[in-house]
Amino acid sequence: MADMGAFRAAVTAWAAGGPGGPARELAARVRVRVVVLLEGLSDAAAVDALAASRGRDLAAEGVCVLPMGGAMSVGRFAGLLGPPGLDLRLTGLCDEAEWGFYTRGLARVGATEQGFFVCAADLEDELVRALGPTRVAEVVEAEGDLRPLRTFLHQPAQRGRTAEQQLRRFLGTKKGRKIHYGRVLVEALGPGHVPAPLEGLLAGV
Repeated sequence: MADMGAFRAAVTAWAAGGPGGPARELAARVRVRVVVLLEGLSDAAAVDALAASRGRDLAAEGVCVLPMGGAMSVGRFAGLLGPPGLDLRLTGLCDEAEWGFYTRGLARVGATEQGFFVCAADLEDELVRALGPTRVAEVVEAEGDLRPLRTFLHQPAQRGRTAEQQLRRFLGTKKGRKIHYGRVLVEALGPGHVPAPLEGLLAGV
């Protein structure tokens, strides 16, 4: 039986220069109705975690959460999945600094910016500010990363930075850490504390 993971893999291969037939066939079989375009795997982990916390199965709802591997790929993916291609509804998240890539890429293929949400710096920044430095440090300790965090905070480069800035940078210091904390920080959020871009995205799909 076809599943959303197979569709996501087919689209990724298509964007890399492969044939589009498999993605077209799977889109119909899986009944994809919305594609969430995200910059990377940590964003996808956060979106999936929030959906799970609300009791939602996005794949079963026809929503494909698709990390693109960088903001500069948005035009390519939008062209394949939006009006010129499969004509699916597109939504997504992006970092503030990357919004220009999104607006230009979407405009080139005739896709609307409506339904795309911008994080103030990036999603990690939004999550750190939503939880607060003390709660984030508690989560880091619970995940067994307190010692690496303390070592990181003693580096000269961290002097003069706010606690929020330090924690945000710490999340990106080890491969896989941003992905892991994209999930666990979302799981630590209390009711009413979900960052507005993430809340808006999930509410719209």
